[in-house]
Amino acid sequence: MTSPSSAAGDRARAVIAGIGSCLPPLVVTNTQVIARGNLDTTDAWITGRTGIHRRRLAGPAISTGDLATAAARAAIDSAGSAVPRPDLLLLATTTPDRPCPATAPEVAHRLGLGTVPAFDLAAVCSGFLYGLVTASALLRSGTCRAPLVVAAEKYSTIVDPFDRDTAPLFGDAAAAVALRLGDADEPGAVLETDWGSDGGGSDLITVAAGGSRLPATGIDTGIGIGTPGHGDRCFRMRGRQVYAHAVRRMTSSSEAVLATTGWRPEEVRAFIGHQANQRILDAVADRLGVPPRHRLGNIRDVGNTAGASVPLALADAAARHACAPGARTLLTAFGGGLTWASATLLWPDAPVRTAAPEPRPPLHDHQEVSPP
Repeated sequence: MTSPSSAAGDRARAVIAGIGSCLPPLVVTNTQVIARGNLDTTDAWITGRTGIHRRRLAGPAISTGDLATAAARAAIDSAGSAVPRPDLLLLATTTPDRPCPATAPEVAHRLGLGTVPAFDLAAVCSGFLYGLVTASALLRSGTCRAPLVVAAEKYSTIVDPFDRDTAPLFGDAAAAVALRLGDADEPGAVLETDWGSDGGGSDLITVAAGGSRLPATGIDTGIGIGTPGHGDRCFRMRGRQVYAHAVRRMTSSSEAVLATTGWRPEEVRAFIGHQANQRILDAVADRLGVPPRHRLGNIRDVGNTAGASVPLALADAAARHACAPGARTLLTAFGGGLTWASATLLWPDAPVRTAAPEPRPPLHDHQEVSPP
């Protein structure tokens, strides 16, 4: 489903004015993943099937919020004083610091943004693009002036290290973009978007325990709730079915957004897909007709960082000056839900800032208010 036209005018667009990223310092190779989980596989098999050689993992002292705060601050620094102070923070994550409350308000507090609206968005690996669609619409409607879209994940907390199918795939990271209102012709302009979902495939990518259907605590409330096993608390994926859905949905969504934009696939100069698996990325690009020289990614070095993968790949490519500002760019992602989203934009002209994870400072308790 394509996004609606803007109330701010046909030429007004959200513009990416700042880009920030955060990678935890620990580098873990395929050999180390195999040894840790005693997995029945090899480095060559992992590399050949996924394209992943290494990934970054956050230790127990680093949370999703720590990664998100660092990436968001880096994006604000990248945008500089020419961009208004952020007045909305949207955090795309599957691994919040706690089930309740949302992590976004605390991130906004740590950034010193005061009482701006802030909320978490859960669309798994499509999270960043869902956030970009949402923030762009709010910006163009006049609801906000300078939204900040952050995607942060600590999948090492939900991946089973003994699961051969998922343990080698995931890494931890965060990335963020600062947006402002601008013109459709300028670098960084988000032109058109497409997004959708199919709940009929909700069992293909799951963490079964932790919600109201199967509470993680397994507390017996007297209404028949069972105790979840170890596997229910971990990320599970039906790989073959997910592969087929991912290729089909990202291809069709990309075709839809290209058609709305009026671009032919061969005119795309930068293609960034969700960094889930190199074979999926190549299959989508091949079906679209995007040549290899215009396919950008960093899955080799960071693995699948879920909702953070698209902005992290964007940050990596921008830091390497892989594209000229204004180049025609296609982003696409697929995740659990099932969800998918795509966007066309003009390659941003913004410096990339990187940052180390920010440890959480002690939070000041609010003064207790006596009841009336």
